[in-house]
Amino acid sequence: MTALMIQGCGSNVGKSMLVAGVCRAARCRGLSVAPFKPQNMSNNAAVTVDGGEIGRAQALQAMACGLEPVTDMNPVLLKPETDVGAQVIVQGRRVATVRARDYASLKPKLMVSVLESFHRLRAAYDLVIVEGAGSPAEVNLRAGDIANMGFARAADVPVVLTGDIDRGGVIAQIIGTQVVMDPADSAMVAGFLINKFRGDPRLFDDGYALIEARTGWPGFGVLPWFDKAHLLPAEDALDIRSEPSGTGVTIACLTLSRIANFDDLDPLKSEPGVRLVMVRPGQPIPAEARLVIIPGSKSTRGDLAFLRAQGWDIDLKAHVRRGGHVLGICGGYQMLGREIADPQGIEGPAGSTEGLGLLDVATVMTADKRLARVQAVHAATALTVDGYEIHIGRTIGPDCARPFAQVEGRAEGAVSLGGRVAGSYLHGLFSSDRFRAAYLAGLGIAAPLRSHAGVVEDTLDALADHVEAHLDVTGLLALAR
Repeated sequence: MTALMIQGCGSNVGKSMLVAGVCRAARCRGLSVAPFKPQNMSNNAAVTVDGGEIGRAQALQAMACGLEPVTDMNPVLLKPETDVGAQVIVQGRRVATVRARDYASLKPKLMVSVLESFHRLRAAYDLVIVEGAGSPAEVNLRAGDIANMGFARAADVPVVLTGDIDRGGVIAQIIGTQVVMDPADSAMVAGFLINKFRGDPRLFDDGYALIEARTGWPGFGVLPWFDKAHLLPAEDALDIRSEPSGTGVTIACLTLSRIANFDDLDPLKSEPGVRLVMVRPGQPIPAEARLVIIPGSKSTRGDLAFLRAQGWDIDLKAHVRRGGHVLGICGGYQMLGREIADPQGIEGPAGSTEGLGLLDVATVMTADKRLARVQAVHAATALTVDGYEIHIGRTIGPDCARPFAQVEGRAEGAVSLGGRVAGSYLHGLFSSDRFRAAYLAGLGIAAPLRSHAGVVEDTLDALADHVEAHLDVTGLLALAR
């Protein structure tokens, strides 16, 4: 019945994690709470219980609330396909692919869906914690805004502005944001807080007081750096830290330019026996890698060209010759085949691209999108895997006779004759603990059985304790209306 919005002075200031922490803290106080983000831009999507897709960050926030994710939690999702265009998902379903300059014309219609979803959540829960996108200081985008102050004013939701002190210049971030904002927008801001402080927070007392004096906004605390953040699912692939050294067995993942649904990596990055390396553009695939993962992509043919431009195709063939393993997931699976054909130009210019040829399969892109939560049985271990599918395209070929898994009685994925190269459309497969342990054991990686979901839940509890210890949570919740 009440709501509060957390906006940031910029992107990646920690809004998503703050919302998750406040949501878990409110839940621990006995409130029924739900997350909401009017508009998100991300290729890291989650399949919802009602059969749509939303940003992965909102799925984590739903978990913080003890809820299954639903499409109303993120009614507008933009999935970039090129540098100037994106797929537009509204209430879980694709409605269009538009160029950035044409998106503004859609916003008035989208606000209707945004408010519709918000009001449904607001009626169902004691509290809705709203996350902004980017920054309200981007006043050049204010006309027709549905993500920040445009939404806050339309829905009459008070705003708390977050500054990231780790980047430096946090005083200018917050005061400068107020300076460029319209006075009516500024009036919606009920206070500020400081995020990602390292060291003794008392050292910032004078800066904190200066912000209060210059803006007239009350402060709600200084939140120190949360050391366990890396144990939570990453919203951006660039947030996944590579381990430069260590005793674990190396698993390498290619950081594609349009990497999508890379939550497959989250359970691996916290495995004590695994050294996860994110191979960045311009870097070679580590020669010591036991497994190379080619992840999902929002532009499969485009990212295949990107992969070749890095020389990774040569590295992959050398890796296989050395006896290494390769796992392609979704778009990565399609790249492993002989050919990717897109006759209708669904993902880009119509045409066909030669694949890596490591699997004897071929893919044809189709307009139909497969979007479902599934339970599969892994062929090699006979273990159950809970995951989801979110892809376009149909893949067939001789190697499909050796499926990766069985899904609802049908063969899924493909495995090479020697068994060292595999492809699957299943996302989230490593979240299934028994499967993950058995799969890693098959690579010679000793991985004790442990609960990935338990690690995330414990980290969310620790985040809530962290928020309660350093922020005025009572004051924040009192702002909600």
